[in-house]
Amino acid sequence: MRIVLGIEYDGRAFCGWQAQPSRLSVQDALEAAIAKMAGHPVRLHAAGRTDAGVHACQQVAHFDTEVNRSLTAWVRGVNSFLPAGLAVLWSRQLGDEFHARFSAVQRHYRYVLLNHPVRPALLAGRVGWHHAPLSLEAMQLAAQRLVGEHDFSSFRSSECQAKSPVKHLTRFAIRREGDLLLCDVSAGGFLHHMVRNLMGAMVHIGRGAAEPEWMSDLLAARDRTIAPATFMPDGLYFAGVSYPEQFGIASDPSFRHHLV
Repeated sequence: MRIVLGIEYDGRAFCGWQAQPSRLSVQDALEAAIAKMAGHPVRLHAAGRTDAGVHACQQVAHFDTEVNRSLTAWVRGVNSFLPAGLAVLWSRQLGDEFHARFSAVQRHYRYVLLNHPVRPALLAGRVGWHHAPLSLEAMQLAAQRLVGEHDFSSFRSSECQAKSPVKHLTRFAIRREGDLLLCDVSAGGFLHHMVRNLMGAMVHIGRGAAEPEWMSDLLAARDRTIAPATFMPDGLYFAGVSYPEQFGIASDPSFRHHLV
């Protein structure tokens, strides 16, 4: 049977999602905990990978097992073996036609950016930060130029293994809530470091170092070396995944916590 899990984690405690020789990744911790419940090794397949320091509100992953456990056991039981900062939120049993990665039609990220003269203390590691005033209007205008299908080579990490730099952004919305800028980005798929690289350009434009039109120039250049530096991972959240309705997994990204 195929068990699907909804997962949240604080990325500061891990070296990213993907399994590593160090055994310090989110995938490593979850597979070890699930194996204790299942009584056999398991391999998790996730909707998307996240880097070290990047968080998740609604990661989705699946594994296969012949062991019959209640859906509650795959939540509370697995959680009893997990470290702080990592938890299973829900579980579903689906058929083999579902795949956490390949069945996904949209992936959603949110970047939470604190725009305040003083660096955060209580929110350190959970929000990005920029001290100088940022123009919301300029950033919104720049974001509009990213929606649609584009070659995102200028925002692609040199370590990216994607076959093509062409991606289709269906949403890049930015709004302000007090000192926080909430940046929501949706696409079928993303390049390595793509959202953080886009945020680097957004902050550059927001502080007045370039006009919003410059975003189009960066896209056209297809050259990572001329774009601003990769922004910090602290405020980036894997916010959710959209699947076809037949699978019964809610497609709207939801944020359980007030911060995000």
